[in-house]
Amino acid sequence: MSHYIRRRTPGATYFFTIRLADRHSDLLTRQIGPLRAAMRATLDRHPFHIDAITVLPGVIHTLWTLPADDADFATRIGMLKSRFSRSQPMPPDRSLTQIRRGEKGIWQRRYWEHEIRDKADFDRHRDLIYLSPVHAGLCPRPQDWPHTSLHRDLRQAKPAPPPIGHGAAGLHLTHPAPPRSEAKQRHLTA
Repeated sequence: MSHYIRRRTPGATYFFTIRLADRHSDLLTRQIGPLRAAMRATLDRHPFHIDAITVLPGVIHTLWTLPADDADFATRIGMLKSRFSRSQPMPPDRSLTQIRRGEKGIWQRRYWEHEIRDKADFDRHRDLIYLSPVHAGLCPRPQDWPHTSLHRDLRQAKPAPPPIGHGAAGLHLTHPAPPRSEAKQRHLTA
């Protein structure tokens, strides 16, 4: 079993990617009302600021800033996932392990988190969040996606992300493949 060492800095801003277990599901956008209710309940119980968020059919990308005296993002994510899961019917295809644990199996067990280092890092991740529906092929422009805080930011006169190909091309939703060893590279080109 892997042991993750998570940085926990009170008052920090974090980028998160939270995924459904079924990568092909559209549950989050189909059930956006219960997802919003779960988010509001989580915010009421454990306050934080949502700096940016985009909900895709099976993925949430978001930036959160925690209170100055609090670094517990794990509880917040767990509460969001749990409250949303409780609003959904029991899926018929759960594994025995999920049944024993009392899980519905809606979410991936882990999530991606990154502590934001500076303004440039914040801007890069904010753009990644807002461009994610375009990268996923769901719409031609970030402004066309309905499930995003970009609309709030634009009403507040905050800048939109750069168009694809104008500085945003370096943003990737997945990590690049590790470099191949020289021997493997020779084998692939031979």
